Amino acid sequence: MSIRTRYIRTPWIRKTAKYSFETICFTLAVIAVAALIAAYNTQPRSAPTYTPVSFSANPESAALPFDIPPKSALNGKLVFAHYFPPYPVSIDNANPSGDYYATQYLTVNGENNKHVRYGGFLRDRPSPRQPIADAQWRQRDLENEVRSAIAAGIDGFSVDIIAKATDTSWWGSTVPTALIKAAASVDPNFKIMLMPDMNGAFKNMTAAQMAAEMKPYSSMASSFKLNDGRLVISPFLAENKTVGWWSEFMTIMKNSYGINVAFVPVFLNAAANRNSFASISYGMSNWGNRNPAGNPLSASNPNSPMGLAAAAHSLGKIWMQPVAFQDVRPSQSIYDEAQNSQNLQNMWQIAIASNSEWVQLVTWNDYSEGTSFAPSAGHGRALLDMSSYGLYSFRTGASPAIVRDTAYLIYRNQSVSAVPTNRSAAPMTLRQWSSPARDTVEVLSFLTAPAVVKVTVGSTTTTCNAPAGMSSCIAPLKVGAIKASVVRGSTEVSQVSSHAAVTATPYNQNLEYLVDSSRR
Repeated sequence: MSIRTRYIRTPWIRKTAKYSFETICFTLAVIAVAALIAAYNTQPRSAPTYTPVSFSANPESAALPFDIPPKSALNGKLVFAHYFPPYPVSIDNANPSGDYYATQYLTVNGENNKHVRYGGFLRDRPSPRQPIADAQWRQRDLENEVRSAIAAGIDGFSVDIIAKATDTSWWGSTVPTALIKAAASVDPNFKIMLMPDMNGAFKNMTAAQMAAEMKPYSSMASSFKLNDGRLVISPFLAENKTVGWWSEFMTIMKNSYGINVAFVPVFLNAAANRNSFASISYGMSNWGNRNPAGNPLSASNPNSPMGLAAAAHSLGKIWMQPVAFQDVRPSQSIYDEAQNSQNLQNMWQIAIASNSEWVQLVTWNDYSEGTSFAPSAGHGRALLDMSSYGLYSFRTGASPAIVRDTAYLIYRNQSVSAVPTNRSAAPMTLRQWSSPARDTVEVLSFLTAPAVVKVTVGSTTTTCNAPAGMSSCIAPLKVGAIKASVVRGSTEVSQVSSHAAVTATPYNQNLEYLVDSSRR
């Protein structure tokens, strides 16, 4: 059984927790072998086929391979992105070349050499912006994040509430409140789901104290409520408190404050807690795994992703499926092998196949765990764009028709075995039960008709015959720049180049995947 850790470190208190993933050893062995073979397979991988549906164009569609469907085509399923307060767009409103991210989080000697052991706290940061001449720049940043999420088809943020109301620091109770206000000012339909962190300041509270903490958020206009008026409370690591404790909390919310709660616990171990929590829950969720071996498409045993969703539905509960791209944690010296876009593809397909009602993107902006979907220095908006095909397939029940040839490049800027010149940093190791490590470049193409995909990595070129629709061309990672070209007949219909070259001698180990788009 694997031990998985969610960790949030100073200057904001972050959590350490364990969650487990169990699966049959034989199944893991088969997946591992298949992954190794696929690493150098030059034939494209095609996604499961869904009936394509065409929609009228939306101005935001220009960056995507398909037209964004109108709201009338949506099926009522919801997508939230997990918002983590410690990593705002800007910490100090300074020039990005010398701001807190640049001088303290991304450098080895930042924060008084606190991060020397792992070569700097972060490997990525929010997309840099210039200073804003506005006293309310923090609020403007939150409003822009809401706009970015809306443009990506996201319905709301599930905000990680990590501090008590008495903590008025920006990363304390101020962010959830400000985020709710930002949502209300940008679009009243964008909602903020309350996610108290039960491994943070709340874990030692009484039920009455917890109710008092949640009560102020309940009257805010953009706090997420069901159509019947119930306030959704979706605690992270809900199993840190007993069912009896949560029952008391909901009773106090109702009797003392007149607030009816729809309880949607997020577990680290859903299989061990779903039955006991069923009587008090509207729905359930799991924090999930971050590699294809942990997100198999075919497995249906009770502890598999498909099995967890099925079990929640059999209990009469909705299921909020986690969807993640990758997980890389320098400060813990551990990472998952996402196999380029494969983990992301698997998780969207699980959300669709399991008939999950909600999805939680894990995460919007947790740069300490390398899980961010938000626009960043490492993947711009390309990751959100690449994920949008799965998102709208989930939200409409059909794959959008491809109307613009588009290619995404997914790669690392160094091999897994590259030896950094900064020898002071402890190397990251592969998490137990992860898919096997691999050094590959992927071109994920969305094509209106069959074409030839050519990807050149350094001096090596790999060619794939790609079908219409979505398919993947895999090439070995080599030192040098990366460029991909999509050719139909004698015409190049799409091309994309890496914004970072692959190096044999990186200063720091960085195993996060980067993403570039042919349409950005």
